[in-house]
Formats: sequence, C-alpha cells, structure tokens
Amino acid sequence: MFEPTSKRSSHAAQPLSLAAGRLAGLGWGRVGAPVWLALHGWLDNAASFTRLAPLLVEALDIRIVAIDFRGHGHSQHAPPGGDYALWDYCHDVLDVMDALEIDKASLLAHSMGAAVACVLAAAVPERIARLTLIDGLGALNTPAEETASQLRKGLIAYRRPLSRAPRYADIESAVAARVAGGATALDSVTATPLVERNTQATADGQVQMRTDTRLLKPSLVRFTPEQVLAQLASIEAPVLLIEGERGILGERQWAEQARQAVRHLTRQVLPGGHHLHLEPREAASVAGRIAAHWGETAR
Repeated sequence: MFEPTSKRSSHAAQPLSLAAGRLAGLGWGRVGAPVWLALHGWLDNAASFTRLAPLLVEALDIRIVAIDFRGHGHSQHAPPGGDYALWDYCHDVLDVMDALEIDKASLLAHSMGAAVACVLAAAVPERIARLTLIDGLGALNTPAEETASQLRKGLIAYRRPLSRAPRYADIESAVAARVAGGATALDSVTATPLVERNTQATADGQVQMRTDTRLLKPSLVRFTPEQVLAQLASIEAPVLLIEGERGILGERQWAEQARQAVRHLTRQVLPGGHHLHLEPREAASVAGRIAAHWGETAR
C-alpha cells in the first residue's frame, strides 16, 4: 500500500509515489475510503483532476488517486528504446492497482485516459467495476489501409534525435504557450494547474517542461476503427460518459458509432469544452452529475 508524503486535510492534494517509485500521482480523500483511479489525457497530468476530485471526495466519500502516466508530470520517462503506445499506459494502471491491492477498479478518465480505460475494460473486464469517462470514448484509430504509412511516419520520427524539452522565462509564459499550442482549446485559468505540475525550475531561473518529448512523435501502430468498436462492444462494466458541448465527440459519425457500441452507457452532455472537468465554472456541474449517477453504488 502507499503512504501520502504529506499530512494534509483529506480534500487537499497529497503527492504520491506509486508502482515502486516509477509513477507519481496525487491523492484526495481519506485513507481507507474506496479508491477511484483517475487517468489524465495526452500531455496532461494528475493535476487534471485538481478541481473535480475534491468535489467528488466530498460528495461520495471516496478516495481519488490520480496517476501521472509514464513520461508525464512527475513520473519516470520510458527507457531508451521504449514507447508510449496506448497499451503501455494500461500497464501503468495495472501496476498501480496491484500496488494498492485493488482487485476491481473504478476508473475516472479524461480524453486519452478514457481510451486507456476502455482498452482495459475490454481486455480485463474482471478488473474494472465502473467507468466514468470525460470527453473521450475509445482509442484514436487508423484505417487498416493506412497501417504502412502510419508505421513509416512513426519509424522516421523515432530515428530523429530527441529535441530538448521546451524552456520558458516563467510559469506565465509556459501557460501562454500551452494555451496557444494545445490540441484542444482551453484558457489560461484552466491550463495553469496542468502547467504548474508539468514544469520544473532550471539553474538559470527559467522553467522547463517535464514531459518526454517522445510523446510528440507519431504512434508506430494504432488500432483500426473495427478493432476499437469491437473493444467497446466487449466492455461489461457500466459506463457514464460526460461530454462537453464544445468537446471532441459531439454528433460526429465516429462518436455516434462508438456510443452505440457500448452496451451499458449513460450519456450526459454539459456546458464546457474538452477540459470541462478542469474549467472553474463547469467542474461543479460535472461533479454533480457524477455523484447523482453513481450515488451510493460509488462505494
């Protein structure tokens, strides 16, 4: 079992060392309460749940343990020659479950974390009790006929020398860069917790990003659309999917196919964008819907 590295109140974030120190994380809630594992999105980190977790802890009397996936936040990077395929992150979750002696997990997952959660729920259904997915459903995929070109892009990219982690004059500059260059829209207030956890001070007084620059390289291999739909159809656990009105799913044809593939899915669409659970104005609404849906069964 883990021990928090600080003696703070149950609603304050507690830094955690997980999986024999390979992974880092944040915990909220009282030790001994039922644990939900929280999985963040691509290039984010455990601070993605900074605004949502305390509300859920209060409403459901649970403990939330948010993981920094490998290469993200304060976790170790993959070793030389290692990769960041979606299934590699599955090992991160299973390693944490084993370390915390969790036989069957409740997963709270955003974006890429939601894709990881779906893969796990399909592959090892006996280990997953419930899924609460935030603006993400199923894995990013590539049609079978594009397999060779995807592999080519990945191989060429991985052969190039690694670029140095970006540096900025201060946190404000790093936040501005994230807002300007993010894959999905978010404002500076929403981005700040993510950037603060994902930077470290340098000897010359600047701040440097912690994330492994290999995360920006194309995947060597992706699942095909048919494989992803088959995985979603194999999920046995109940699923609550919360989408943002300005999120990445909406009424797109692929999103509708993905939703229809899941047997036990409840969909809620709320105001907000892709990071609605981290938006100060929307986090309470997200927490309320989650608490109302799972209620006493959360424990």
